[in-house]
Amino acid sequence: MNSKFWIQMGSLFMLLGIALGAFGAHGLKHILSPEMKQVYETGVQYQIYHALALFIVASLVARNLSPWASWSGYFFIAGILLFSGSLYILSLSGIKKIGWITPIGGLSFIAGWAFLLFSTYP
Repeated sequence: MNSKFWIQMGSLFMLLGIALGAFGAHGLKHILSPEMKQVYETGVQYQIYHALALFIVASLVARNLSPWASWSGYFFIAGILLFSGSLYILSLSGIKKIGWITPIGGLSFIAGWAFLLFSTYP
């Protein structure tokens, strides 16, 4: 993928992260328990961190330094969808069984950072 794709993905996930964060802070303030509000906020935080990471991926892809950079972006997207997405579903629905997906998303984030590290080597 080219750098434009990664900028688009970073922008999309950042836009959604900010919107979901505002919704959580205002729309869910009196609906979620304090514990589930914290779960929801963790999903938002990790989504925003990794949306920012997609801009790093865009920068590295634009410089054509390594094919590993794109792989890190794919893993960051998977992590956002699996980790943050499962926390959103868990906090809003209370379905605890969805929690088995969360660690897979966490591993995706870790893999993304590992691939980003690999992208710095020739």
